[in-house]
Amino acid sequence: MKSITSEMEYLSTRQSAKILQVSLGTVQKMVELGELIAWKTRGGHRRILASSLEQQLQRRKRAMRQKTTQNCIAMGIFRRSENSEELLQSIQDWQLKVEMEVAVDSLEGLMKTVSIAPDLIFLDALIPPVEQVHIIHYLSKNKDTQRIPILVDEGFIKLHPGVVTLADENNGNRPQLTECIKKELENGLIDLNPLIIGYPATNPELDTNLQGSRLELLEPLFIEALARKCA
Repeated sequence: MKSITSEMEYLSTRQSAKILQVSLGTVQKMVELGELIAWKTRGGHRRILASSLEQQLQRRKRAMRQKTTQNCIAMGIFRRSENSEELLQSIQDWQLKVEMEVAVDSLEGLMKTVSIAPDLIFLDALIPPVEQVHIIHYLSKNKDTQRIPILVDEGFIKLHPGVVTLADENNGNRPQLTECIKKELENGLIDLNPLIIGYPATNPELDTNLQGSRLELLEPLFIEALARKCA
């Protein structure tokens, strides 16, 4: 992780994202939520106050220390069982203690989520975008799950609503998005939701070592999700 030096008074959004090990979109949401202090230059570039970034890092460290004394209950919804096994193996080496329930079916995952009310929800990157939209729509409407952070693939967050709609139209006989959900997409169901956090997606074709390093990056994102839930 890149560190903050005494010479730095402010950082760019990209530098801040590297330090926090999160996506650019997450940094922007943190600014909007007041978690980071920032302003825009005349050229429209956002600058993050270094001291507020340092405070965020300290809060994260405190959250980690607090959470290492208790378990985090997570719900993982996957497309393939081997993906769930890789993540379950990885979290055994984390400082954060995680108990993860797993479902390799979206409907089963939703039912389990409502039943156990986990601390956070992890959606596998291989779940089709339209299916992910349905899951997030349901979770955001259910009173028992609407305040639970959801970790999703960064690429999914960047999908334009029109792309998701096009994929929906090519879905064949599968359930399609209602006009209500399409409207919610246009109004920021995904990209403006502060409880949706992007993670670097895993790629089955990557070298095993690279795959493992991506999974290691999930730990600070789990901690961030827990902090947002408590905020």
